[in-house]
Amino acid sequence: MRLTLLPRASRALAASFFACAFAALPAPPALAQWTGLTVPPDGDNQKSLVSQHIGLVRVTVDYSSPDVHGPNGEDRTGKVWGELIPYGPTDLGFGSCAPNCPWRGGANQNTVFTVSHDVEVQGKPLPAGSYGLHFYPGAEEWTVIFSKNATSWGSFTYDPNEDALRVTAKPQKSPAYNEWLTYEFTDRRPERATVALRWENLEVPFTVAVKDPVGLYVAQMRRDLRDWQGFNWQNYETAARYCLQNKANLPEAERWAEMAVSSPFGGQENFRTLTTLSQLQAANGKAAESKTTLDRALAHRTAGPLEVHVYARQLQGEGKNEEALKIFELNAKRYPGVWPTDLGLARGHAALGHKEEARKHARQALAKAPDEPNRRGVEALIQQLGGTTDGGGR
Repeated sequence: MRLTLLPRASRALAASFFACAFAALPAPPALAQWTGLTVPPDGDNQKSLVSQHIGLVRVTVDYSSPDVHGPNGEDRTGKVWGELIPYGPTDLGFGSCAPNCPWRGGANQNTVFTVSHDVEVQGKPLPAGSYGLHFYPGAEEWTVIFSKNATSWGSFTYDPNEDALRVTAKPQKSPAYNEWLTYEFTDRRPERATVALRWENLEVPFTVAVKDPVGLYVAQMRRDLRDWQGFNWQNYETAARYCLQNKANLPEAERWAEMAVSSPFGGQENFRTLTTLSQLQAANGKAAESKTTLDRALAHRTAGPLEVHVYARQLQGEGKNEEALKIFELNAKRYPGVWPTDLGLARGHAALGHKEEARKHARQALAKAPDEPNRRGVEALIQQLGGTTDGGGR
């Protein structure tokens, strides 16, 4: 087969036609990226990724970050919102989303929002997974869109039928100028965090919350204890105490505490495991069993003065000051004159407002402090009680 070449004038006309046709389209990503070759990002919009844990839940925003100064260096300050990024749905001039195209929340490929567990965004449920993050910006209110399609280039093929969730958010002035578009996590708490899109002088915050962060940890501990971690008494005791401290999953936590004490595979009866079991028995309404177990704990050979002191301090942390003082007194009777028994009596009486008795025992503890940090701690306690370290004070 012979290849017939066009005359030079015809070749020039054809080249001009194709150039005009492609000039009418938005600039595509670099051809090298389509072939899988690693090259700089299109438009020099650098890739960025930010992650934050909310308890056990990992939240990630993966995006390409444009800057206020455009690819040719032009300053677009004051022209970003409502101009470069139009308000409301728009026609991008390419793709299937017209006339209701949203903004991709960044540059190049989808901005991808990923959550490792189910969450609530602005109070509405969003299942675990990865989502294309899009926006309909507005002067007074933005619509935030989480699309089940997280693998497309930009918003050109956005389809509202693929929406997993839509919420609204209020734009506000950013605390500082942002040359590059960024996503940040603000107001971080154990059960929620705020995700803030920030660019130029604007920010758009929305809240991501975990409905039951304690329950997620308990569920993960339950899974862990079915694996090799379940052959260790420390893990059972730690899981049981976590539930006790958070007043969650108490019946199962009691069984975990029993495993810590007596499992044939790694269980160990000691002061720590017995006191945890005693407290969980009490939390489950088993007062008689709790007292019997506590007596076993206090009589156990592992119930040293420091261990008993720490247990009493735990009781104080739970607001059980009278019960704590009884344990401090028992400790002092069993281990008279041993650090930290006098300190325990000082703290026990102080919590109940017995300042004179507390000062007396605190001064005795000061003379037995084993090191400088403990000495400073006792001195601070004496001062809090209105006394001085030289024996003065009421």
